Amino acid sequence: MARWHLHLIVLGIGLFFVNAGMTMIIPFLPLYLQELGVTDPHQVAAWASVIFAANFFTAFLFQPVWGNLADRYGRKLMVLRSGFGMAAVMTLMGFAGGPWQLLMLRIVNGVVSGFAPASIALMSAGTPKDKIGFTMGTLQSSVVAGTIFGPLFGGFMADHYGYRPIFFITGSLIFIASLLALLLVKEPVVAEKTAKREATPLLRAFRPLFGVRELNMLNTTTVVIQFALLAPVALLPLFVQELSGQAGMVAFYAGVVSSVNGLSNMIAAPLLGRLGDRIGSGRILLFCLLGSALLSLPQAFVHSTPQLIAVRFALGVCMGGLLPSVNALIGRYAPPNGESMAYSLNSSMYALGSMLGPLVGGFVSESLTIRGVFVISSLLLAACALWLRGGLLAPAPDKPEPAKGVR
Repeated sequence: MARWHLHLIVLGIGLFFVNAGMTMIIPFLPLYLQELGVTDPHQVAAWASVIFAANFFTAFLFQPVWGNLADRYGRKLMVLRSGFGMAAVMTLMGFAGGPWQLLMLRIVNGVVSGFAPASIALMSAGTPKDKIGFTMGTLQSSVVAGTIFGPLFGGFMADHYGYRPIFFITGSLIFIASLLALLLVKEPVVAEKTAKREATPLLRAFRPLFGVRELNMLNTTTVVIQFALLAPVALLPLFVQELSGQAGMVAFYAGVVSSVNGLSNMIAAPLLGRLGDRIGSGRILLFCLLGSALLSLPQAFVHSTPQLIAVRFALGVCMGGLLPSVNALIGRYAPPNGESMAYSLNSSMYALGSMLGPLVGGFVSESLTIRGVFVISSLLLAACALWLRGGLLAPAPDKPEPAKGVR
């Protein structure tokens, strides 16, 4: 087995466990807060929103820091730092005695996060150029599979075994994934001058990235994608209730609506990534942005839950080509030996869009309803596609490859 194949398996497993762990608290977070002593419904909702967003806020702030350190001291080291750190934090969440403790642990979790960008940068450095699209699509499938499995597993465990054991199991799984990375992943050898370069102030270290127009466009695109696609997510249970009129089945239908686009995303991502290796990731990105815009719009006009499920399944196919294409293009346009910083900066933009989308979507829905949020999401994605057109289809400039001792 080629070394990059083994890395793909190990890091894919790690991404699955990390994303499952991060999302499995979604179905029971308000209930866990009640167990911690928060009884007022309004306070429960407020605490749940703040605790959920806290992780994204600190991740947004710290991802560039870890990216800078990754290019100086190694990407594998950052994978292990994040993996073992999150394993410890997730385990401690099971011992939380109040909402403030849970909030602080979520903040710390955002600080130590970074498993995904470090893994992507590590794979980008050791993967043959003609396989990079397939590799990024496969990693995206692992991420999405975790986000599908996480809430389902979390809800099942909460019903049968309580809330606290979920954190212990999640921490253990992330620890095992990190241990596999420690034992089986070997980072490609980089040039000596890069590995031993002197420390550089953070803003100065990132300055070369800000000078690359294509990277700026990709980072902006990532914010738009996450903002547009996540803006209506928190409102979906209420929309399902409006469509179905069956209060007792809202949770079940909302779960199906939330996971069905993840299923099609997981299936489509490797296929679109392989197609991107043949025709160019830029073309796949533009096609999927336009497709996502076209398929976001019909959600505003559905009249039944099955119609919504069908449209979101089709939307998930286009979503499968968005972030993997962005990651593949970042690998092409990032300056030599600056890939980790580029991926971490993009991960910071991912966290920013993930944080702002639900907050703004909830505010806008008060005057426009969720149907209006779907329309706004469609317009944002279409505008982004038009903006990118002509900016990413040109061949990427050749850049010298760092020496690679491991394949």
